[in-house]
Amino acid sequence: MYSDTEAAALYDILNPWGPSDDFYLSHVMASPSVLDVGCGTGTLLHRARESGHTGRLCGVDPDHASLDRARTRDDVTWVEGRAENMEWEGGFELTVMASNAFQVFVTDDQLRSALASIRRALVPGGKFVFGTRNPLVRAWEGWTPENATDVVDHRGRALRVSHHVESVNGDVVTLTETTATREGETLRVDTNSLRFLDAEGIDGFLHEAGLEVEVRYGDWSRASFTATSDDIVTVARVRPVVVV
Repeated sequence: MYSDTEAAALYDILNPWGPSDDFYLSHVMASPSVLDVGCGTGTLLHRARESGHTGRLCGVDPDHASLDRARTRDDVTWVEGRAENMEWEGGFELTVMASNAFQVFVTDDQLRSALASIRRALVPGGKFVFGTRNPLVRAWEGWTPENATDVVDHRGRALRVSHHVESVNGDVVTLTETTATREGETLRVDTNSLRFLDAEGIDGFLHEAGLEVEVRYGDWSRASFTATSDDIVTVARVRPVVVV
């Protein structure tokens, strides 16, 4: 009742440009070649071009409807696919993963494969910039129907988007997102699982993939990371090869 195309348009309304986007854009504008993994509707790379970026920009995402919106610009390369299956070899100086997309890799194997692909895509010394929610803050406890968001979609329809946590299994939270009319008619229900890794766990996977943390922040204003920070914002770099 609410199509993938409509859902992609609604996503942009529910997620307007904010501080996290400014953070990522600052890194994108400082790099001549950028791969946006989980680019969604392409907002970040669109803004980069509008801001004067003249280098190589590429976005990859598995969602066809989102990429259709991204492809309204043809001066960016858009690729439909999953992070785990990327085959670039050393073509990018920067890879970004915005919108907490890091959390969609809920198994060790998925995350290892994604990070291996990202490492391969980076040139020596290249950077990987991403963010994820700090599990110690337990953000999922606020994902309840009582905290629903009222919004007007691109067609002018008044909608209510709500969340319900179905399960918490270790560090994986499974939740449903319900899109409904204000009168309560359900139009769409999507189920997603997100992984809440702590900083130590993240660093272990990065090290295994040949990456190392250059700097870590606790929010998008570059405040220091602490146990009570909402976010784990990481700037990682390809680890130098040590010749013995």
